[in-house]
Amino acid sequence: MNENLRIAVVGATGVVGREVVSTLFDREVTAEQLTLLASERSAGEELDYGEETLEVEKVSAESFRGMGLVLLATPAEASRSLAHLAQSAGAWVVDVSSAFRAEGAVPLVLPGFNSELLEANFKGRLVALPSAVTTALACILEPLRQAFGVAQVQVTAMMGVSSAGNAGVRELEQQTAALLSGRDPEAHTFPQRVGFNLVPQVLPFLANSPWTEEEAGWTLECARLFAPRGEVPVVAGTAVQVPTFHGHGLSLHVRLKKPAPVDQARAALKGSPALKVLDSPGEKVYPMPSLVTADPTVHVGRLRSFPQSPEWLTLFATVDNAGRGAALNLVEAGLRLAARPS
Repeated sequence: MNENLRIAVVGATGVVGREVVSTLFDREVTAEQLTLLASERSAGEELDYGEETLEVEKVSAESFRGMGLVLLATPAEASRSLAHLAQSAGAWVVDVSSAFRAEGAVPLVLPGFNSELLEANFKGRLVALPSAVTTALACILEPLRQAFGVAQVQVTAMMGVSSAGNAGVRELEQQTAALLSGRDPEAHTFPQRVGFNLVPQVLPFLANSPWTEEEAGWTLECARLFAPRGEVPVVAGTAVQVPTFHGHGLSLHVRLKKPAPVDQARAALKGSPALKVLDSPGEKVYPMPSLVTADPTVHVGRLRSFPQSPEWLTLFATVDNAGRGAALNLVEAGLRLAARPS
């Protein structure tokens, strides 16, 4: 890596931002190369960086001057303006929000899946990343597609509250404490109380549609990722906010184009470096959010099929939404972009 590369992390105090900072330290990015940025509310906070402490600065247009790489761990509304400012300053920009995922002119990149796009010619200096759920879906579906073909996927995603950032974590903490004390808490970050509850809505519903933005995003993002491979599985499902803090769980029903015994499907999944197969249910070994935290792989298990419908494969998966589903993708894509010839 170029030791003169300067990197800005925007949203550094958030759930994903903190993971980005930790990942950059693991990649031996020096404190001198790094600038931490956030909103005025978080400016002045200090984050540990190895044995050093870095102060978070308020983000502004001037913040991007001299930066070679800007990593946006910010909400979509903020990313739309910040991405323009950072590109205008000459930086490569990688955005983890949904702001640019639907824009055809902006590459949608999942490192390890279509990393070649990071070396291709494209307009602008901006790359978008898929959501954590789409990241898990693509990692699981690709080896199955290669081995058997994939026609259709039905998914129920059980999403931890850290998907809504620090505000989501605080709300679950406060609601849990209130309910245990016999008080009825109000919902602010989520559409309904999430403490001791399940909420079948993540993000707003689309206008005149029964689908939420989160759910529609999976369909769109998977289509963009798989279209160059000439085979686009139909992806649809339900996003459920659950009262856990970190990690997402996915219940998947996959219709294969060619029926496959479970042993063959398991072997295909085991062959992917993006996955870790935990599938010994008799020994109580299966994916759980508590196991996937800080693991760069997607965990897969509980594989089952039905003799009456051998083309359907059922499984359960988990992904670290802040790590593999966001921060690792940001850093891996960003460092590869920054290594492009000038």
